Amino acid sequence: MKKNNLFVQAIGKFLLGVILIGLLLFLPAGSLGYWQGWLLMGILFVPMFCAGLVMMSKNPDLLRKRLNAREEEQEQKMVVKLSGLQFVAAFVVAGLNWRFDWYVLPDWVVWVSAGLFLLCYLLYAEVLRENTYLSRTIEVQENQKVIDTGLYGIVRHPMYMATTVLFLVMPLVLASAFSFLIMLLYIPLIARRIKNEEKVLEEGLEGYREYKQKVKYKVIPFIW
Repeated sequence: MKKNNLFVQAIGKFLLGVILIGLLLFLPAGSLGYWQGWLLMGILFVPMFCAGLVMMSKNPDLLRKRLNAREEEQEQKMVVKLSGLQFVAAFVVAGLNWRFDWYVLPDWVVWVSAGLFLLCYLLYAEVLRENTYLSRTIEVQENQKVIDTGLYGIVRHPMYMATTVLFLVMPLVLASAFSFLIMLLYIPLIARRIKNEEKVLEEGLEGYREYKQKVKYKVIPFIW
């Protein structure tokens, strides 16, 4: 029964996401002919659906964690709200950009960005495979251990490495330079999230302080 409930919850959130992103893109665009919008939805939701099926069959606990978005940390609640507003603004502006032909990026930028998006999705999947403690909220879980191998031996937050690139190329897939400028605000937001997350992990996860000494970079090797 629990697995059936998890499946219903996952499908419900998936369909809600499809509908919401579709409305944010195509209503401002004023047309279903916004092909870059369809491209983004395809490369975003088809892999997401497949990943959900894999987690459902192989690791339902991980899927449950990924579906839980209720933050307990007050600072993280603010970051989540600001990120949500940023995404809404970026998608709406992308649709308006296409509708009024403000500055539509060339097709080659769209396709190169789509390829980069899919590569980063594979990186995202690898992070999920390496770390089964990954929830969407900032917390220290029961029996959680520090992961320091694979991608976690290169940077401390490979999930944010993948998602930062994913989010930054989304506006380029949508052919909107203005939306890209809006999405750049994600960088200071994720930096604030990481700062608070590391504080929580240092206080509650045994061995995390030593791990920080071992792996120097947070998101980008040799840079950040």
